[in-house]
Amino acid sequence: MNILLFGANGQLGTKLKDLLSSKGALRSVGSDDLDLRDLSVMRAFIREVRPDLIVNAAAYTDVDAAENDAESARLVNAEAPRIMAECAKDRHALLVHYSTDYVFDGGAREPYSETSPTSPLGVYGTSKLAGELAIASSGAAYLTLRTAWLYSNRGKNFLNTMLRLATERDELRVVDDQVGCPTYSDLLAEATITMLDGLYANGAVRHERCGLYHAACAGQTSWHGFAKKIIEHAGYANRVHVTPITTAEYPTPVQRPAYSVLSSEKLARVFGIRLPDWEAGLRRCLSERGNGG
Repeated sequence: MNILLFGANGQLGTKLKDLLSSKGALRSVGSDDLDLRDLSVMRAFIREVRPDLIVNAAAYTDVDAAENDAESARLVNAEAPRIMAECAKDRHALLVHYSTDYVFDGGAREPYSETSPTSPLGVYGTSKLAGELAIASSGAAYLTLRTAWLYSNRGKNFLNTMLRLATERDELRVVDDQVGCPTYSDLLAEATITMLDGLYANGAVRHERCGLYHAACAGQTSWHGFAKKIIEHAGYANRVHVTPITTAEYPTPVQRPAYSVLSSEKLARVFGIRLPDWEAGLRRCLSERGNGG
């Protein structure tokens, strides 16, 4: 099987690259190799590779910057996935794509399912939702995995920011009125591989298992709760105090969902996959930190 991975250098893509390498002939590209805003070049590249499986772990993820760079967000998060899906359909290939809890407005008080109404609050969420819809209407075989609050030991994310600040300050002020599901990216990558293993029967895609899934760690917490556990498990609790603040005390260019907990029950029902509780995921991430994780 020819496999094409986009976003190979990101926190999710790095782990996917390792895991996919044993599944077939893997061609992986990062942002330095191919600019997804150049749609014609990307289309020609996909046709050259002739993949049987396309995995898109690339995205424009700077939520605040997207407000002033809507065109880049649209091209990377909506138009590039649309072309990937068109190419997948032409090749009778499978497309795996990742989306976000930011397609919701945060007005719910119980976990969002795949059928919950979407209503993004900003450009980033709007562009990601457009990508979802383009893939769903393409006629291609696909898996779209919505996840939330993704972090790892690699790259720029909340975990690494908190650990860096803990070496510089004795107090961290963190928002306590936004609630979600912190998800260790390596767990999501592993779940993706398990899904792929369960998606093929005798070399053919089981189309009844294709579609949209939520894939996030179990449980829920606020950013403050997440930060507090990071500090505790990393051994800084005796020196660093984590102070809860409100969203109003930490204004950002775009509004974040106040509640974006995802229900992954469909993932468990169809594929038998249950990601662990978010705190267990955090403990594993930190345990792997010194081991190249």
